[in-house]
Order: sequence, then C-alpha cells, then structure tokens
Amino acid sequence: MNRRTLLPRACLLSALATLPLHAALADDAATPALIPLPAQLSLQHGGFTVDAGTPVVPASHDAATRQTADYLIDLVARTRGLRLHIAGDDKAAHAILLQRDPQAPVAQAEGYALEVTPQGIRVTARDDAGLFHGAVTLAQLLAPDAKQGAVEVPALAIRDWPRFAWRGLMLDSGRHFQSVAEVEKLIDQMAQLKLDVLHWHLTDDQGWRIEIKRYPELTRIGAWRTPPDAGQDGEPQRYGGFYTQDQIRAVVAYAAARHVTIVPEIDMPGHAQAAVASYPRIGVTGQRPQVSVDWGVNPWLYNVDDDTFTFIDNVLDEVMALFPSQYIHVGGDEAVKNQWKASPAVQAKMRQLGITNEDALQGWFIGRIGQYLGKHGRKLIGWDEILEGDNVPTDAAVMSWRGIDGAIKASLLGHDVVMSPSPDLYFDHVQGDLADEFAGRMGVESLKDVYAFQAVPDVLGPAQAKHVLGVQANVWTEHLPTMELVEHTTFPRLDALAEVAWSPAASNDWQRFLDRIPAELARQRAQHVAVADSAFAVDVATDRNVALATGKATVTLSNQAGFGAIHYTLDGSEPSTASPRYTAPFNVTLPATVRAASFAADGSELATARERRLDRAALLSLPGTELDNCAGSDFRLRLQPTPDATSTQPVYAVNIFDNCQQFPATLMDGVTAIHVDAVRLVRNYALAGDAKLVVSRPHATPFGELVVHADGCAGTVLASLPLPDPAHSPRQFRLDAKLPAQGGVHGLCLAYATPTDGPLYAVGRVSLEAGPRP
Repeated sequence: MNRRTLLPRACLLSALATLPLHAALADDAATPALIPLPAQLSLQHGGFTVDAGTPVVPASHDAATRQTADYLIDLVARTRGLRLHIAGDDKAAHAILLQRDPQAPVAQAEGYALEVTPQGIRVTARDDAGLFHGAVTLAQLLAPDAKQGAVEVPALAIRDWPRFAWRGLMLDSGRHFQSVAEVEKLIDQMAQLKLDVLHWHLTDDQGWRIEIKRYPELTRIGAWRTPPDAGQDGEPQRYGGFYTQDQIRAVVAYAAARHVTIVPEIDMPGHAQAAVASYPRIGVTGQRPQVSVDWGVNPWLYNVDDDTFTFIDNVLDEVMALFPSQYIHVGGDEAVKNQWKASPAVQAKMRQLGITNEDALQGWFIGRIGQYLGKHGRKLIGWDEILEGDNVPTDAAVMSWRGIDGAIKASLLGHDVVMSPSPDLYFDHVQGDLADEFAGRMGVESLKDVYAFQAVPDVLGPAQAKHVLGVQANVWTEHLPTMELVEHTTFPRLDALAEVAWSPAASNDWQRFLDRIPAELARQRAQHVAVADSAFAVDVATDRNVALATGKATVTLSNQAGFGAIHYTLDGSEPSTASPRYTAPFNVTLPATVRAASFAADGSELATARERRLDRAALLSLPGTELDNCAGSDFRLRLQPTPDATSTQPVYAVNIFDNCQQFPATLMDGVTAIHVDAVRLVRNYALAGDAKLVVSRPHATPFGELVVHADGCAGTVLASLPLPDPAHSPRQFRLDAKLPAQGGVHGLCLAYATPTDGPLYAVGRVSLEAGPRP
C-alpha cells in the first residue's frame, strides 16, 4: 500500500483541516474498509499492531468514556475475536487512548479525531457522542476482514463529523412485534453505522405495543389480534405482544448508551383501530371494532371531542415520561375521513370551529396535539399529511414520505424536514428480483439505489436546504413477521444510507463503497446479522427458446451490483475461487446444471451459490415470482403463505388489484398440458378508496377458476381450471389441464376469476408438459 509523506503532527492536523477525503488519499491508495466513510482521512507510513496485550485507556476518567471503552472492547471481541483489556494508566505505552477533550481538533458536534501511529492509537472528541463514534471507527479498523486475532492497523489520521444530525431508521412494531432483545440488536447495529435516531412505530390498526398504565385495555385488548385462519397451517390462535414500561426504559437506556435517540410514534388521528377497539368511546361511532388483521388503510379515526383529547393527552404524558426525545411522532398519515364526514357530532364541531372541510379538521387536530407537546417542552413531528391544515406549530418537523413534495412544501413554510420518501427509502420494498428473494413489496429498491439517494433535492435553495435535518429509512413489517426478515430487508441497504447520512456528499463513490462492503458484510455476519446477499447473488440467464429449439444454451452470469468475481461449476458442485471464473457467456449442451457464486477480492463469498437446471422440463417451468403482471397494473407483492408465517420461503407474487400473470413467450412445439402449483392466500387488505381499482372477473364455478388464455388476456381460452372448495381442500394444491396443440412461440395469460370477497390465489409454479424435442 502506498503511503503519503509522513508529516509532523501539527502540520498534519493543519493540512487535514482543509483536505477532503479524496485529496487526502492518493489515487492508488486503498481506502480502509470504513462505513460510513470519514470526512477526512490521510494514510501515513507504517502501522500499529493491536493484539490481546494492547491496553485500552479511558483517559478522561469519567463514566461515559469508560462506557465507550467497554463498548469498544466488546465490539472488537464480537467482530475480531480479539480480547482487549482496560488499563488505567494514562502513560501506558503502545496503547489505545480514548479521551474527551474540549480542545480536540474537531469542533463539530459528534465529531472526533483518530490517529494511528507506530506508537499507538488515540481517539479524541469534544463530546461523548463524538468519542463513541471514533471508537466505532476504530473497531472497524480492527476488523478489516473476516480473520480473527491480532491485526495491524495502518498509520493514519482521521477527522470526522456527520453531514446530518438526523440519521434514522424506523422500525414498525405495530404490524409485527419484535422482542426487546431483537430491538436492542438492531439498535446496536445502527450505532455501529453512526445512525442516531430509532423512530419506533408503536401503535397502529393491527396492534398497540406500549403499556399505558392509566389505560390498561390498550394492551389487554389492543395488543392482540386474531389472525385469519387462526390455528391453521401454523397461524397462531392470537398474535401480538407489547412492551412494558420497564422494558421501554431499558431499551431507551440501551440506545442512549450507544448515542441513539428513540423517537416514539403514537399514530393519530388515523391508524387508530387498535386504540378504538380498546376504548370505543374515543372513536367516532361508539362501536367497538376488532383489532385489525388487514394491512392497508383502515377507516377508524379518533374522535375530536374533549374526552378524546383528554385520553390522548394522558397517553402522551406517559409516553413523554418514558422517552426523553425532543420530538414525539404523531403519525398523521392515511387518515380516511369517511367517519368524520358521516358523524353529525363531528360536523357540528367543525361548524363550531369555523372549519369547512375534514382535511382542515385534521390540521386543527394535529395543531392541538402540537400545542400540548409544546407546553411540555417537546416538539411534534409527523408524516407530510400534517401540512394539510393551517394549525401546525411552527417548530413542528415534517417527515416527507410521499416522494419529496412534502419536503419542498415544508421547507418553504419554514419547517424542518426529514427525508424519508417512498419508495426510495422504504425498506419493505425488496432488494432484488431473483426467484428466491424474500417477502416484501415490489419494485426493487437496490443497494445502489439507496446509495445514490439525493438527500437534499436540487429544487431547494440554500435557505430551504438548511431545514433538511437528515434522512431516514423505514422498515414497515406487514410482510416481515420475524427479525430474520427485518434484518434481511435492512442490511446491507442500511450501510448505504449510513454513508449518505454521515459522509460528505462529495465523497459519494459507488465503486469505492463496493470495495469496502465485503469487510462490513464480514463484520455483520460475525455478529449473526441475517444480511441479504441480493446485490451480489448471481443470475444465471439464458435464452429459453433458443435452448428449447436447439438443445444448446448460451449462459450469461451477472449480479445486480456488477461487483466481485463470479465462479461457476457445471457438475452441481459448490463453486469456489478455484472453480472456473466467468469472463464471457459460455455454451452448454442440455441437460446441464449451472451453479455460480460471487467472491470478493480477498476470496470471501459475497453471495451463496445460486443454481439453475437447464433441460427441457426446467425450461418449460417457471415459478410464479418470475411471471410478470398482466397489463394495466404494476402493483405487486411477494407474500408468504400466511400473514404471520415465520418462514422465508416460499413466497408468492400477487397483484391484489388484478390477480393475473403472464407466462412469457415460449416455444410451444410439442406442449400438450399445463400444471399449476397454486396456493390460496388470505385476502387481508383494507384498500379504502382504492377498492374500486380491484378487477373482478366473472366465474363459472362455485369457487372460481384459473383461466388460461393464448397470448394476451383477450386471447383464446385454452383451459379453465376450477378451484377447489376452500373449506375442504389444503392451502396448496395442484391444477392440471390438457392444452390444444400450438406451434411456434406463444405466451400465456393466467387469470384468476374468483369472488373478490373470498380468498386470494397465487401461482407457485407453472409447468408445461411436452414430449421430447424432435
């Protein structure tokens, strides 16, 4: 590794003050595997070896510095298997020294300086958060690869501070519940990426997750729902859970020790069904609904009378006592106003207030809550719908989720903004489109997409740009029932967002980020994080019709990120770096089995091997996840067999608005039959005003049928496959039909004609039956 000329310490610090990262690194210098990338970094000659005998010295002699030293020791043990120890002697030689110093070189909040010389390592900062961030950077330097034990750290100097103050992740515990240990594990991973805000979504239609002592029914009733098909096919008899106040205090303290602030969300005036199910008097109708089992937009709203506000105020009192955060999130999104419109009492309230429409009433509602929070020294933050009224407090912050328009409007009005747009930073969107991708919402938001996110829109002038507090990714959990699924959808995309949030915009470099990601993947896997390999998974592609016609296939291998070396085998064995390296498309004679995996420069595996069987039967068979939607709607979900399934596979591609898919154009010579592995799914979607978009097809049999058309969906009906009685058939079943002879290349339209108030159906796999190739 080439080093820059060694400078005296005083000269070095002066030089670093004016050097961005790329100026401080020679073009051919290998950047240390740090994520996020520091603001300024300069490599020097030599290095320092850290082993089990290297002492860690908390030189400030205070509790916070000792806590950071203990965290560093624990983290290095987890990621490197290296057991460091505390030493109290400030003069210890060849040591790691951690010191909070009011004269430390970096003046910015949360900033730090880190120096590695042949004599030792020194981390200094003016505040506790900065010292912690410096220790996290050092932990990454001590685990540059997947090896264990002693490590030589290159001599360097770092000055670093964050680009944004709000570097966030939202965890939805309302739709699916996570244990305290799981939430804490996620917080720990956030801290290692220098993220500092966990937005904790604690209430929704599907569950109330926070103990409120004044209102025990919120957790006795509101924390539990009865799933569709309860007790069948692995579905629990009831689903739910909640966090006691003692547990929440413990999580808040755990986060604070890692310099992560937890911002709670208590959703209002919509997404209130679990609350109204617990206390019907706070609803509009006085009726008691069930805690919802339906994803989407439910109609239940809070009332707008004094008793309801007394309830909300009392809840917020207990919330504020648990969470010391400056901001309290009140939701404000997706409040369908039908109940307010239909209520004589609500309409009378509007007339009393001089309010002419329900959107303005929501603005008054949110303004009333903001005033209450302000009286208690807190600030309101909500989704961008809170701007739909004129009563939002001037110090309220807006979380822009419906694209960036909310951010533009809010900043022009003088409100601070957190950029959190859908779909860009909605991590419930899948990371890849290979057949084995986990459950989630389509379309794909890739690792590269997240890394390329522009945190400050070009349309904002300098005055408005100052209102951008930062960025946040959101993990909605409708389709993520387990923490394994949460981690899979979050990592490594959260690494990409961490760099957007922390590092200078000018240092954004996709290729250099990829060069650093293998070490980060190794660190996460060492800590048993279920990190996704979607960006690096190998796609084994071929022209199906050419292969069907000739018995030979030209195989192309690639991965989404375009990174790493791809190695493959043709005998079904596991590929390694000793296997042939892919450099160009290659030809195989059918039958063949191609297995391929991608590897980093150090030989570590970036993604587990993917396999594709190439023979006539396999080429005529496709999983439903590889079938496109029919024309007219691009909405698409990847669903598990049941709403609360704990498995990762199988998943099924479904368009809940138009249950129709297309089998791609295929050489049909010799095809005589079709076999469909089908599945019956729960139709648990509250669509509100979008219900009118659901396509209804007339059905000729009692429970509907799967209709197969030639070519497009207006084409000739080739087969109609009746569906079995849901009450007397398994969830997964097979449909078979003969097909009339079709020569040449044709596609198929597969459309479910079923009652729209009954179950959903999906295609697991479609297989065409054909005789041997002529």
